[in-house]
Amino acid sequence: MTIPPSDAGLRGKVILVTGAAKRIGRAIALRLAEEGARVAIHYHTSEPEAVQTARACGGAPLFRADLERVSEIEALFDRVEAHFGRLDGLVNNAARFTRRDALEITEADWDFIHSVNLKAVFFCAQEAAKRMRPRGGGRIVNISSLGGIRPWADHVHYCASKAGVIMLTRALAKALAPEITVNSVAPGVISFDDLDEEAVGMVRATPARRPGRPEEVADAVVYFLRASNFVTGQILAVDGGLSQR
Repeated sequence: MTIPPSDAGLRGKVILVTGAAKRIGRAIALRLAEEGARVAIHYHTSEPEAVQTARACGGAPLFRADLERVSEIEALFDRVEAHFGRLDGLVNNAARFTRRDALEITEADWDFIHSVNLKAVFFCAQEAAKRMRPRGGGRIVNISSLGGIRPWADHVHYCASKAGVIMLTRALAKALAPEITVNSVAPGVISFDDLDEEAVGMVRATPARRPGRPEEVADAVVYFLRASNFVTGQILAVDGGLSQR
């Protein structure tokens, strides 16, 4: 039996990061650029921030798309492939987050979250896989959340979407094996100097006794992008141990 080698380096690899304009997505894009990857920066409405991220990544190309629409997802991947000639990795990072009382969540609230947090993750992965498989494979990393592992009373719709991402990751890992790996990073409380009272309370309960840094999430993403195809269907919580409480 031949064991596929570890894809040890990212230099020259074409990797699309959705929602890469700011916050965790920006940190991932910057880290991938440092690793020598050819980063495709996706954004929707945050154009000024996307331009800044692209510059910080050495002039990475920008790709605008509304991920609520499958037709725009398809066009996004067509443009990325036309620009680079191939696609080696996808980081499904784009997401939405709102707080609602469970009895006040409307259909519009539900669709606002799930159309990007879950539906778009699947169709982005599908488009990526269609391009990766003919070239011998690739790597997909889905950003889920501690909220997909532990329930949050005021975020029922968000928790459901991220739990969906976790199961989607596991199912796609089986569906796309052995050529394509699918894994997920589940961040806990990540600090951007804007923690509200709820987040501060979660930090107090975190065994590591501090919030996480976006660079620590990027570290986990890089691990999955570099790992061999013997690492697939895995969920890595970057949460200071909070998921174990």
